[in-house]
Formats: sequence, C-alpha cells, structure tokens
Amino acid sequence: MHQTSIPLIGSARPDTARRPALSVVVPAFDEQEVLPEFHRRLAAAMDGIGLAWEVIYVNDGSRDATLAVMLALRAADPRVAVVNLSRNFGKEIALTAGLDHARGSDGVVVIDADLQDPPEVIPELVAAWREGVDIAYAQRRVRHGEGVVKRATAAAFYRVMQRLGGRVRLPKDTGDFRLMSRRAVDALLTLREQHRFMKGLFAWVGFPSRPVLYDRAARAAGRTKWNWWKLWNLSLEGITSFTVAPLKVATYLGLVTAAIALVYGSVVVVKTLLFGNPVAGYPSLLTVMLFLGGVQLITLGIIGEYLGRVFNETKGRPLYLVERHIPSGGTSAGTEAGEQSTDGPTLGRVA
Repeated sequence: MHQTSIPLIGSARPDTARRPALSVVVPAFDEQEVLPEFHRRLAAAMDGIGLAWEVIYVNDGSRDATLAVMLALRAADPRVAVVNLSRNFGKEIALTAGLDHARGSDGVVVIDADLQDPPEVIPELVAAWREGVDIAYAQRRVRHGEGVVKRATAAAFYRVMQRLGGRVRLPKDTGDFRLMSRRAVDALLTLREQHRFMKGLFAWVGFPSRPVLYDRAARAAGRTKWNWWKLWNLSLEGITSFTVAPLKVATYLGLVTAAIALVYGSVVVVKTLLFGNPVAGYPSLLTVMLFLGGVQLITLGIIGEYLGRVFNETKGRPLYLVERHIPSGGTSAGTEAGEQSTDGPTLGRVA
C-alpha cells in the first residue's frame, strides 16, 4: 500500500480524528439527471477497492435540482459529503473547493459527474498508485461522443501547451480525472491563484506520475456546459496562466513589423532617388496603416490579458464562499445536518 506522507504546511484540508483513506471529489453544475447513476456506479467501483472512502459532491451554483439530489444521496449514504458554494464560481474553483474539503488520508480522486470518465477506471488508478507513484492520471485513448472538430482542436491545444509550457509538461489527452497522493494534494493546495487552470497546476506540482489509458465515454445524460466560447476562454486561461510566450510573440511581431517597415522605407527612398516621387497609391497606404494598427491592437490585447490577471490577484479575494458544508460520516461536533460545518475553509483560503 502507498505510504502516507507528512502533510505540507499550508494545506486547507480539515483535520479530523477519523478520516477515510480515499476521497473522491466531484464538481457538478446542473447535473441532476446523471448524479444518481453516477453515485451508483461510483459506489460499486469504490467498494471493490477495499479501502474506506468518501465522496465530496460540490454544487457549483446549479440552477436545477442538483443540490436536492446531492442532499438525498447524503441522506441515503453517510459516505457522501456535500459542499454547496454560494454561487457559480466555475469548474476550476469548484474543484479546488472539493480538494480543500477532502479528508482522505492517503489520496484523492478527481472525476467529473457526467460519466464521460467511467468510475470503473478508478481501481486501475489505485493499482498504479499502489505501485509507488504519487499521481496516476487517466489518459484518453478514445473520445466517444465528440466530433472530429472537437477532437482535432483538443489535440492541437494539448500540443501547443506542451510546446509553450517550458519546464511544466502538460500530459497530452489528459483531463482532470486522476488519483493524487496526500502529499501531492497538500502541495497543490498551497497554490491559491485566482486564475486557475487545474490541468496545469496538476502538472506544476510534479511528483512521480503514471498514465492509465482508458476510453472516454459519451455524456450519459444532460447537455455539456462547455460551448466553443467557454473552451476558447479556458484555452486562453491555460496559456496565459503558465507561460509568457504570448508576450514574447508580441515582441517578436513588433520586431518583424519594424524590420519590414525599414525595408519598405528603404525601397521607397531608392525608388524616389532613381525615378522621382510620383503620388503614392491609396490602397497600399491603407493596407500598411491597417496592418500596423492590427499589430498594435493585438499587442495591447496580449498585454491587457496579463495585466487583468495581475489586477485580479492583487484584490486578495477568497477563491470561493461556501453556503453549506455537510461532511461525510455524520455531522461534526456542534454542527447539525444541513448547517455549515466549521472544519472547512469557508472562505476558500489556505487554513
């Protein structure tokens, strides 16, 4: 069995006398249709592992009956914990909230609720983890239920991130689905930036890792919350959070533009000296002006993306607010069911 490490200072993990060996963190937004089936399959997979476990369902401001379904699961199964955020903060923040409240003493599993990542793969992650790695991540072999364009753009994104990431190598075709040792989770929880790209943060903390290949299924029910606009913004988040390459590109683009302008100016001077100075054509002048203006706006936009992130970080706001936390295994001392627990990081800060 994997050795339990001494937690790093700065972890937001709540300490209790009796903790399960494994925690499963499941962020959810409008997933009322799929949660009951997900929990049934998760429980069957986890019971076969032979370790004490809990599951933390994080309701990220759902607009449907997701919270009611979570509370019903908690009433039927004491291994269920519910973290209800005060509003929708986004999946990356909801995932962080779940990790903050995970009590697993040996490790934490991260998985989505839509059943595209099958819970039946978790025993394979546990097997790899037991062989001594800190992070066993599920790597997609096949992506069912996704179109050609979606698969192509996803593959392109991972390859771009691998080239731009520098020392941080983002595994290709890998989402959030993984098992992390306790020490890897505690290291991850010390990273509290506002703009969170969790796939990059998982890679940044390092530690020995191993892929586990699996076939990604189609969504079991409901509709995906990731439209093209959100996926584009997530891509920008990942690139700007883990590399300054766009700023370098802007610099090089400015140098290339200046060089082209210098060559063009030299050609104009030579032509004037040799052939006189006829009136310049309007189309060429307009083209040059539009090109230079476009380069300037692109450069300002890239600088603005990074400046906006600096602005958000300087505010020092908590990552999230918890409306209600019901821990697994019964209520905490002095806390009745349905009330907010006092053993969790309510404001989303490092304890």
